[in-house]
Amino acid sequence: MSAAYFIAGTDTDVGKTTIAAGLLRCARLSGLSTLGAKPVASGCVVTAEGLRNPDALALIAESSLSLPYDQVNPFAFEPAIAPHLAAREAGTALTVPTLQAAMHQVLAYNADFTLIEGAGGWRVPLSDQANLSDLAIALKLPVILVVGVRLGCINHALLSAEAILRDGLQLAGWVANIIEPGTSRLEENLASLAERLPAPCLGKVPTLKAPSAEAVAGHLQLGLLG
Repeated sequence: MSAAYFIAGTDTDVGKTTIAAGLLRCARLSGLSTLGAKPVASGCVVTAEGLRNPDALALIAESSLSLPYDQVNPFAFEPAIAPHLAAREAGTALTVPTLQAAMHQVLAYNADFTLIEGAGGWRVPLSDQANLSDLAIALKLPVILVVGVRLGCINHALLSAEAILRDGLQLAGWVANIIEPGTSRLEENLASLAERLPAPCLGKVPTLKAPSAEAVAGHLQLGLLG
């Protein structure tokens, strides 16, 4: 039976893609077909084939199903700025129905394990009125929250979880991505997160010298998703 999840982060630069790639690798190692998508991406690189985003390419590398790039990442922008600002500068309208239709095409492939990765934190704007969280709501996907473990992460994680639940979505699990290994009272912070977040911890990923999907997968437990 196929399963799909929306990957959200407690902030930008907390390792959403690194964790998503690791989860996809876990699923592949379990014999599942996999598919990752990034509906909106800024900070793209100009290539002969068009704009390409490193995060989207990382998801493609861990997807066993092969899709055209434009299906995986239908909205790509060059400037590394907030998506709604990048879209405005490009003269592109980002709407929830448009993104929803694009992601329904991805979900229609019925991979055993599909991940749709957001951008930044839960309330990143898409336009003057809509947020990227509205796409997750429209798709009715359970959420996996990537917690960037550093000073202040407990507050960010709890507020994100509250918002996800208030939006009517399931928090399926969370991953502790230790982006600042020198965080004071690290183990106590991880214990507090485990006590307070209403979902299973799928893994604690240490700071890795080479954070490949394979290396990250070794610290994750996909089976806790149920």
